[in-house]
Amino acid sequence: MSAQSLKPGWKMVKFGEVVKNANLVERNPEANNIERVVGLEHIDPENLHIRRWNSVADGTSFTRKFVSGQTLFGKRRAYQRKVAYAEFDGICSGDILTFESKNRKVLLSELLPFICQSDAFFDHALDTSAGSLSPRTSWKALKEFEFPLPPLDEQKRIAEILWAADEVMESRKILIDRLNQTRIGLGNSVWGKTHDIHREKLGSLCLKVQDGTHFSPQSASGPRRYMTSKNIRDGYLDISECGWITEEEHRNIYRRADVQYGDIVLTKDGANTGNAAYFNLEEEVSLLSSVAFIRANPKKLNAKFLLAFLRSPRGKWEIIREMKGTAITRITLTQIREFRVPVIPIEEQNVFSVKFDLIDSSIATAGRDLNNIAKTKSALLNQLLVGAIHV
Repeated sequence: MSAQSLKPGWKMVKFGEVVKNANLVERNPEANNIERVVGLEHIDPENLHIRRWNSVADGTSFTRKFVSGQTLFGKRRAYQRKVAYAEFDGICSGDILTFESKNRKVLLSELLPFICQSDAFFDHALDTSAGSLSPRTSWKALKEFEFPLPPLDEQKRIAEILWAADEVMESRKILIDRLNQTRIGLGNSVWGKTHDIHREKLGSLCLKVQDGTHFSPQSASGPRRYMTSKNIRDGYLDISECGWITEEEHRNIYRRADVQYGDIVLTKDGANTGNAAYFNLEEEVSLLSSVAFIRANPKKLNAKFLLAFLRSPRGKWEIIREMKGTAITRITLTQIREFRVPVIPIEEQNVFSVKFDLIDSSIATAGRDLNNIAKTKSALLNQLLVGAIHV
């Protein structure tokens, strides 16, 4: 953006003219009542709030200090978009830069994190990063970033709008967390004490347990979807990146692996081993061998009851315990069939399945809301910070 196209009262500035990299040092944090240590792994992408940290009491080699009100920016792998607004004092990794306004009468501290979240700032950070495995940008490069700075009264209004959007996002995250805890609690009420509940081998409760083809399709296009482990998420199908194959190849695969609506699909090898979802597609789909499907006997086992168990902390632990391999983890069809699952009367399973469904539906709705709010906030942020929207 050129100075000529700026709104009245706005001016182009370099980041380093209005922001300083505090770079404070603290070599004895425990003695100075600093309790928390923040690494890059504790800052979530696109989330200004730090919810996790390590304890100083457990020891740390970090000496960089940050204070409440500063903006923390992850300079390593900037594409991860890690920016946080410090709400407490602490020690942080050397890969985190600590920004603060040089003069609150020129730049409000409350607006600074949003400037760092802007697409333009991240583009600059990426363009100035060096290194292949772990690219890093630097303060020397970032301070040269140029951006339009609004007058103080507009800064205040913009910050209020963006923090309000952030607050709505946080409320949805809290709701999702509470719903997930409710889900776990409901599951624990059924199978929390596994020694008190009858368990049977999964194979004896199912009509079919099978995996997909062990041969990669020769075609790369056609009318039929082709699903692999990457399409099975924790609790849902992601068909956005399915492959496509010919009708002939599909027929050859589907003859053996005829996954149907209402089956449970389970990832049996690779990074997503143990992911389980309800197969809710009406169409025929071909599966790769990395995905197994489980067809419950409806007289003995409710499919959604099984899914709830497989997704529970207890169920995931049982799956992890059975995994083999180091470079590529996997579970076999035999292990899946031998998997011992908790069994209660089918009538009770059906009741619990309805409850799990209601919770999952609420989580999905809140998740969609969060997604939409995040997109709206991002669009607002990038437009407000260049004066495209009048406030």
